[in-house]
Parts: sequence; structure tokens; C-alpha cells
Amino acid sequence: MNTLWTSAEAESATLGQASHSFVVTGLSLNSRTLKPGDLYVAIKGETRDGHDFVHAAFEAKAGAALVSRRPDGVADDAPLLTVANTQRALEDLARAARARSDAKIIAVTGSAGKTTTKEMLKLAFGALGPTHVSGASFNNHWGVPLSMASLSREVAFGVFEIGMNHFGEIRSLVSIVRPHVALITTVAPAHLEFFGNTESIADAKSEIFESIVPGGAALIPSDNPYAERLLARARQFHVGRVLTFGAEPGSDARLLSYEESGEGARVKADVLGRPVDFRIGAPGRHIATNALGGLLSVAAADGDVLNAAAALKTFAALKGRGARFRAGAVDVIDESYNANPASMTAALALLGQSQGRRIAVLGDMLEMGADARTHHAGLTDAIGAARVDLVFLCGPLMKALWDALPMERRAVYAPTSAELVAGLMSALREGDTVLVKGSNGIRMSVIVDALKARAG
Repeated sequence: MNTLWTSAEAESATLGQASHSFVVTGLSLNSRTLKPGDLYVAIKGETRDGHDFVHAAFEAKAGAALVSRRPDGVADDAPLLTVANTQRALEDLARAARARSDAKIIAVTGSAGKTTTKEMLKLAFGALGPTHVSGASFNNHWGVPLSMASLSREVAFGVFEIGMNHFGEIRSLVSIVRPHVALITTVAPAHLEFFGNTESIADAKSEIFESIVPGGAALIPSDNPYAERLLARARQFHVGRVLTFGAEPGSDARLLSYEESGEGARVKADVLGRPVDFRIGAPGRHIATNALGGLLSVAAADGDVLNAAAALKTFAALKGRGARFRAGAVDVIDESYNANPASMTAALALLGQSQGRRIAVLGDMLEMGADARTHHAGLTDAIGAARVDLVFLCGPLMKALWDALPMERRAVYAPTSAELVAGLMSALREGDTVLVKGSNGIRMSVIVDALKARAG
């Protein structure tokens, strides 16, 4: 393993004091999952203080620990880097890692699809050179600096996912990342509880453009109803290069055709005037559009688009974000990780491409604000367009959709996901395709687990 930080470098970046010299090869916030040689960062959260787990981190062979006080039960010769505040020190390490790196940096945000897009970028850029990618959902005030502080000197490309649910969160995080390319996958109603309207969400997402390096590019989805607002924000921030992707005529990366094939799809596109014909290993027009945004990112970073496109054939949908499996003679689409109206509509459209009976098992979309029930009831059009045969619903907000559905589509409504399991299992028939989707807090994974158990 290559050296990530020496004690001298870490002291300089954080203004901390090392008790002993050390060399670390990675970073971790979790004593249970750290790898030998990692620097364990003792973050104090709302419910737990990482200092209580420093001893466990050293038992797991941590190379050193970043602390703001000496923890209990730690040996005198344990290598500690003591700082004023561990969160600030983590951010200091991240900024130092960014400053020393020659890598092209790509940042991704959006109301839906950012983790999937990040994984496609991992494949696309990985075909071109050593690529560092932020971990699963490491997109918040801990995850982004941890991912950046883990950026090694040797990589050619760095891909970072940035999330938010309040104004200013992206602004703070992107100031650490300072991307060469900043990509917004989509803007849609999500976290409305905190923003009030979708225009505000567009403004908050556009914060990702504020710290683009001189000469860098802002990438905007041309098919989105808020594209013009995003374009205006990019101009306000004096972004030198603004590019668009989507099916709209005039898009810098334009989707020309999409055809599902087997477990994936074939896509024809034009990227900055160059024809690109590629296969992607997961179906869904929304996935193809985000893949196109990924290839435009490659072009904006002066990468080889054709080689990057060829790598996308190995992409597979992620667990909870479109992964498929067989439960006996039934096909399952696992979208259980998250949900908002845009991602719900996209998932239902994917279900609509299935053969046999189409069954939708849907849970509440959380953080939707005062009009939450209206947004839930509004899914009737997407359900109709997908020709869904049976709908199973759970959660108090989904009662609004239940009441709006025609009788012939209603299967079972229940307050919780667990209460849907028995009715769903008894209704399944050979050849069915089942979509499971809802916000993570409504625990739709219970249904996914039951279907996997059915598969044996």
C-alpha cells in the first residue's frame, strides 16, 4: 500500500501534535470496518463519540488515531494526532489532499441518480487511468472530506458525490472538492420539507458550480424543467464552460436512441459532435441519460470518450437502486433505498417495460413537505402509463395514492412495510415482475429481504 499521510504531513495540515511518528495508508471513521494501517478519525456525533472507540480501532490495527483528547484505555505508545477539533482537522486533511493532487476532479449532485452516476463515472474514468471514487453514500459533511482526505497522490481522476438537504451544504462541501467538472443529474421535488419549492432545490443544487476551478465545466440536464435556471446560476458564478446533456435538440451530449436489450440497453448518442454507440449493463432510460452525462464529464475532462463508453457495458444496477434478482419464478427490481416523485416515476417506467404481470410495492416518499399527499396521489398517472396490474402500498402518506387508485389496481394497503409481506407473497404468480420502492425510512428493505428468502 502507498503512503497516504505521514505524521509530519498530517501535523502540518491540521496544526495538530503527533505523539509518535506514523505512516497511514487510508482513513476511516468506523472502528469496525477500518483496514490495518488506516488513520482512525474520532468524530463526535449526535449520539456517539468516536473517542470511545479509539481503543477498538487500535485493536483492529489502526496506523494512528486523530483525536481532540486522549482517549481512555489507549497504550502510552499509541500514535495519536491531537487536534483542536476532529471535524475541522478532517476537513483540513481534505483540503491539503486536494491542494497536492494533480488529478482531474469530478463532482456529482442531483435529486436522484447521483450514486448510480458516480458508479458509472468510476467505470468510465477507471478505463482511462487510476481513479479514486467516494464510498457508498459518502456525500455529507463527514463523507465528502473523508473521501477527499483519502485521495492518494497517484490517481489521475477523482469522483465525488455531494448531497444536501439544506441550503449551504453543497456550497461548503464543494469548496473542499474544487472540481474541474460539476454535474447535476436532475432537479426534482425532494426534501421539500426543508426547501418549500423545487426552484429552491435547483438553487441549492447549483451551489456545486460555485467552486469550479478556472476553466472548468458545469454540466446541466437539458431535459429538466429547471435547466434554464441552472444555466442562469452557472453564469452568475462565472463558470467558463457550461454544457448540457439529454434528448433535447442542441444538447452538447444528445441522446439519439435508446433500446433495451437483455439485462441492459443499447444507446446511441452524440457527444460534442462525435457519434458514440455503446451498451450499458442496466436498463432504464434515466440510467442511460445519466450515463450520457458521465460521458460528457469525460469529454469535459479531456478524456477518451469511446474507451470510457465501452467500459459501461459492465455496469450493474446497485442494491436498493435498481438491482434485479429472481425470487423463484418472479423478477424483482430493488429500488428500496430512496424515493421522490422523479425517481418513483422513472422506476415505474422501467417496470412498465416488463413482460407478464407488473406489480408495484411502494412506500412513503419522505421529506416532501406540506404537499406530500398531493405528490403521492399524483403517482396515479405514472402507474397508469406503466400499465401496472397490482399496487401494494404502505405508510401514512401512501394512503392518498391508495384513495386515488382505480379499484382494479388496488391490492393491499398497510401502515407498515412488514404488514404487506403476507399479502404480497400470496398474490405472486410465475412470470410476475415486482418493483419495490420507497424512502429508506419506511423500510422497504423488509419486503426485499422477504422476496430473497422466498428465492431460497
